[in-house]
Amino acid sequence: MNKFKKISLIILIAFYVLAGLNHFRDPGFYYAVMPHNLLYPKALNMVAGVVEITLGLLLISTKTRYWAGWGIVLMLIAFLSVHIGMIFDAPFKVEGMTITPFFAWLRLAAQFVLIYWVWWHTSDREKLL
Repeated sequence: MNKFKKISLIILIAFYVLAGLNHFRDPGFYYAVMPHNLLYPKALNMVAGVVEITLGLLLISTKTRYWAGWGIVLMLIAFLSVHIGMIFDAPFKVEGMTITPFFAWLRLAAQFVLIYWVWWHTSDREKLL
């Protein structure tokens, strides 16, 4: 694995671990953007946080990277409905921040970038360090 790809993987791992931790640090943001028909939003938020942290950490090992990557891809696909819902709900405020239609579309587009980025690392068989 070349140096650029290793740096990319380290950033990806950090991104998912920090994103997962953010579910516990700032749960209000996630409650505000979740579809309102979901049952048990607090539990779902906690599960999503734990899954993001776990899958992020599982990207470290070559033995688990393939499955962790595909787990993240599936999670991102499952969360597409949240991002599409944000487009229909925009503009709205979340904790003092206005989610504009442009920002909502940007977040949706970012999901496809993230899916590709994670998929790019599913074939990595070399150790990270």
